[in-house]
Amino acid sequence: MTDELKLGVLGIDHAHIFNMLGNMQKLGCHCEHWWSAEPTSNDQSFIETFPTLQRVDDKARILDDPDINMILISAIPADRADLAIAAMEAGKDVMVDKPGCTTLAQLEAIKACVERTGRIWTVNFSERFEVPAVVKAEELVASGAIGRVIQTMGTGPHQQGLHKRPDWFFKRERFGGILCDIGSHQIDQFLFFTGSTNVTIAHALVENTTRAEHPEFQDFGEVVLNGDKGHGYVRVDWFTPDALPVWGDGRLFLLGENGYIELRKYIDVARENTGNHLYLANGDKVEHIDCNDVELTYSPRLIDDIRNRTETAVTQEHTFRTMELALQAQQLAESSST
Repeated sequence: MTDELKLGVLGIDHAHIFNMLGNMQKLGCHCEHWWSAEPTSNDQSFIETFPTLQRVDDKARILDDPDINMILISAIPADRADLAIAAMEAGKDVMVDKPGCTTLAQLEAIKACVERTGRIWTVNFSERFEVPAVVKAEELVASGAIGRVIQTMGTGPHQQGLHKRPDWFFKRERFGGILCDIGSHQIDQFLFFTGSTNVTIAHALVENTTRAEHPEFQDFGEVVLNGDKGHGYVRVDWFTPDALPVWGDGRLFLLGENGYIELRKYIDVARENTGNHLYLANGDKVEHIDCNDVELTYSPRLIDDIRNRTETAVTQEHTFRTMELALQAQQLAESSST
């Protein structure tokens, strides 16, 4: 392996690929080629943002390149598992946009491939990995600032922007369901901050309350999680109002035995149109911390993991468990609503 890591891109259907690739490039990773199964609404912006990259017509050009170390995947959610397995079989590590897969059968196939190949399969849970305020919360929790975390409450509101959405966005089999998709972010944070490994899903619900013209769409979801080291509540939706200047007022609340932390990730609504606000209250102080200068840790740790075959960015078991719970919650919610 050369000192400079080389990347390839399979699928740019979701705009998360911009940060996935951009963050790795900032750290010195090199990318030459990208592939997508069909034209997407992101094509022009992607070409303008990454003008030196060349699009290839055959993904084998990327999969068969012996110098590529990692493949970044942001294809249509239902297609991500097969692409990841092909990449790992070709000897590449994989970073995939969330959700990493859309069925439990896909997840089992990915697990078997990781076991067989020894490759890294990491899902970029951007609401934790790409938010400086969450990195600061991790630091504070580790230092004992609020004691043991006994509950998380995570909200993931999103703006619909229906005029910009492709057809697959409204097809359940293609996007995977609201809990599998954006709910996986919140489940990731619950597992990370409570340290729970044995988890049961006490309640899961999905609804489509506003878009009868898209019967497979889901605009609201919630989950209640009971863990061996804490509890969690998840609420995700597509109800962000048009006047809000960001795509969603994402929040995370960490309740500890000796205090609490609130994160206003993307906006301090009606106060400041900036993100990364952390509010801390414990036995010693109450304070607001601007976290915009906090450095992200996921990408640099992942690069070290690729080089050293370690698990410092995120453990493989954590990624598997997050997607397993998201898929189980999706399945439970849909079976309960029929």
